[in-house]
Amino acid sequence: MCFCAFYKSIAGYISLVSVLGAGMQTCRALIEQGSIGQPVAATAFMLKREPENWHPNPAFFYQVGGGPMYDMGPYYLTAFITLMGSVKRVTASAGIPFLERTIMTGEDAGKKIPVQTPTHISGNVEFDSGAIGTIITSFDVQATRTPFIEIYGTEGSISVPDPNTFGGPVLLNRKGSDEWVEQELFSDAVDNLRGLGIADMADALLNGRPHRASGDLALHVLEIMHGFHESSSLGKHYEMQSTCSQPARVNETLFSGGN
Repeated sequence: MCFCAFYKSIAGYISLVSVLGAGMQTCRALIEQGSIGQPVAATAFMLKREPENWHPNPAFFYQVGGGPMYDMGPYYLTAFITLMGSVKRVTASAGIPFLERTIMTGEDAGKKIPVQTPTHISGNVEFDSGAIGTIITSFDVQATRTPFIEIYGTEGSISVPDPNTFGGPVLLNRKGSDEWVEQELFSDAVDNLRGLGIADMADALLNGRPHRASGDLALHVLEIMHGFHESSSLGKHYEMQSTCSQPARVNETLFSGGN
């Protein structure tokens, strides 16, 4: 976790801020309103083909500190914490199906890359609330039809949009129904609004409240990802040392001057 200070300094402006968008905040509102009852479980999937197929300089993806979990996991795990709260324990299995990759594009096409970090990680998280989450990230999947994220409650389920975006669709399935119903988004914050973290921090400073894309949240996400790799290496649960507050739901008037 040697780079946690660096991660804490930038995370609020990169991977954490998409949860402030209309899509994720609509999901949060549905949960708080009791639309799915008590959340009991969650799943997340980031399953992609090899980045060497499109990236001209992909070696960093396969070095220690890289891989699909450290690359894209922050988006999904930040969504988990925003919707479900902090995590107390994690467990994972991780593998390296291919020990070598071949660059497919750019000036280095044909060059071989040694793989030094897991490229398929399957992790379980135990939330402080008692709910259980599962996340799989991979650079080894040719095709998939899995959802991005789903939240399962005692009275229904929510299909959560891509956490690397700010909009929808948000789908709700209520107990007793076979249909997924698209929900109206609670705000118009649907574009690629990477500045939302700065706007939220400025508003927080003006109004004397904690900002949402915080260093504590970033560190907690980082430790979860570290814990997955540690759990797989040691063959046992990883007990979390950090914690964070679940970020408050965004008020609809935040970006027009409220909080």
